[in-house]
Amino acid sequence: MDSTKKISHLALDIGGTLIKLVYFSANGDYSEESRNGCSVVHGKLCFAKFETRKIDDCLEFIRFNILHHSGVQHPNGVAHDKLYVKATGGGAFKFADLFKEKLGILFDKEDEMHSLVGGVNFLLKTVPREAFTYLDGQKEFVEIDHNDLYPYLLVNIGSGVSMIKVDGDGKYERISGTSLGGGTFLGLGKLLTKCKSFDELLELSHHGNNRVIDMLVGDIYGGTDYSKIGLSSTAIASSFGKAISDGKELEDYQPEDVARSLLRMISNNIGQIAYLNALRFGLKRIFFGGFFIRGLEYTMDTISVAVHFWSRGEAKAMFLRHEGFLGALGAFTSYSNQSHNDLKPHHHTVQRAILNCSGDNLRHIPVTSNLNDSETIECSINLV
Repeated sequence: MDSTKKISHLALDIGGTLIKLVYFSANGDYSEESRNGCSVVHGKLCFAKFETRKIDDCLEFIRFNILHHSGVQHPNGVAHDKLYVKATGGGAFKFADLFKEKLGILFDKEDEMHSLVGGVNFLLKTVPREAFTYLDGQKEFVEIDHNDLYPYLLVNIGSGVSMIKVDGDGKYERISGTSLGGGTFLGLGKLLTKCKSFDELLELSHHGNNRVIDMLVGDIYGGTDYSKIGLSSTAIASSFGKAISDGKELEDYQPEDVARSLLRMISNNIGQIAYLNALRFGLKRIFFGGFFIRGLEYTMDTISVAVHFWSRGEAKAMFLRHEGFLGALGAFTSYSNQSHNDLKPHHHTVQRAILNCSGDNLRHIPVTSNLNDSETIECSINLV
């Protein structure tokens, strides 16, 4: 089989900061089997990302890997000589002409919010050990009964933040959000530390100490807790607050400390707003997604601590292993809605029994492997 035929079903989520790609790659032997009159192709879902400002790198990646041959003809039968790929996000409109000119492909556009929700539902219903919690250095996978999944709050942290109440398949409402998101972190980070990329800024923050810049409760109360209202001496009273009275200029601070304080400020803010919205609608499940998190333990712990503190331990923040590709996955799964291709996760039937649990009594399984070890999902596609 020609290698250009082994990659198919490309889907893109083009955001203001990042471009996310999902595509199906058949196994090396392109193994096919017949099942109920359908051809079943086994393989895996693959993932890639690029900064939107470096969109030429994305175009070259697609061209080099011959992914532009992975489109499908539009289901309404129009323009059979054209190749269509699923695309979502604002960039699906902004860069449509560029992709047509450079790669000769057309975008079959999917609604951004619909794709986000579809991607999360796909992961939670079909991919084992997808959701997990992280608090006080402890990572635990969470088993969730897909029959008792709704309602839940989805907090998608992209350039900005959207908070979506999900009541079922295709049933959702954007209830809130904040402009302080990943774009804020990168934008302020570039101005304050001279970092050039998101990954560079995150790596820098890993080595910093936010207490050098943040004003803590203990700084105000002489090193003691404010126990009457439940604030420990290490709680942040004011992000960047020490810069007011230190008599220092920006160059007097270490860039890693600035990055750490910035990351903490944004993460705390998102965690608090998320819980307040969950409380507003009586939601017990809060899932956080988006490339801002990147599986970074410090970020997850900060968000989790914020949710735990404001809920007094009644709610938990939950994260997703494939958190950064929710929109792209949702666009990818929409192929099955408009064509004769049906996505079937590998071992889907077997894993159903593993996913069952009581909705309000979540069972936790200790994490035994690195969350970032695998960026692919074994699956199969039915072709009829």
